[in-house]
Amino acid sequence: MEYIAKNLAEIRSRIAAAAAKSGRKAEDITLVAVTKTVDAERIKEAIRLGVTDLRENRVQEMVQKDGVNGEIPIKWHMIGHLQRNKVRDVLERADLIHSLDSVRLAEEIQKNAEKMGIIADVLIEINIAHESSKFGVEPKDAVDFANELEKFGNIRLRGLMCVAPFVGNAEENREYFRQMRKIFIDIREKDVYTRNMNIWNMNILSMGMSNDYEIAIEEGANMVRIGTSIFGNRQ
Repeated sequence: MEYIAKNLAEIRSRIAAAAAKSGRKAEDITLVAVTKTVDAERIKEAIRLGVTDLRENRVQEMVQKDGVNGEIPIKWHMIGHLQRNKVRDVLERADLIHSLDSVRLAEEIQKNAEKMGIIADVLIEINIAHESSKFGVEPKDAVDFANELEKFGNIRLRGLMCVAPFVGNAEENREYFRQMRKIFIDIREKDVYTRNMNIWNMNILSMGMSNDYEIAIEEGANMVRIGTSIFGNRQ
């Protein structure tokens, strides 16, 4: 599995270069490894090489991979449409939910988090390209939606996430990433938090994947989600 080490070295170099273009450092960017359909041995190798954040979009796979890290601390990220009947399972395992996209889902997260005595960290998913095949809050509704979360005492808004269109030329997504950055700033500057949220908790802008993460970082992303470029094509 030497290719995983080679791939990670290349990705980290590119992350550092993209971060420098936006006046930041490589350590300002969180690399989340997408482990969907990736077998345990390859995941263990990535963890051994310093990957500490793993992403799944199916609860079943997250459950199956419990303990893959051994004694090494890691963080699980839940990305993908979250069904309300799976919320408790996710809250028991995930450190960050990337896909909050409706008030009904927020209500379910609040109900379960309150019962469990925890605060659930979430990102609002924005359907930045208005794609009918994808979930997410419409950009024009993002500020109001963030404001709605104020009433949920066991939900902590940490930032925003988007899945940009899959394009042949990553430059085509630059404008979408710029729009995401603007929405992120708008929510922070309009002070949508009062009782249970603090504006400084909202510090994550999760955007960019294997095909466009460098552009996303240049436009302000501080969290990128990369799978194929680390592990190769999925089975």
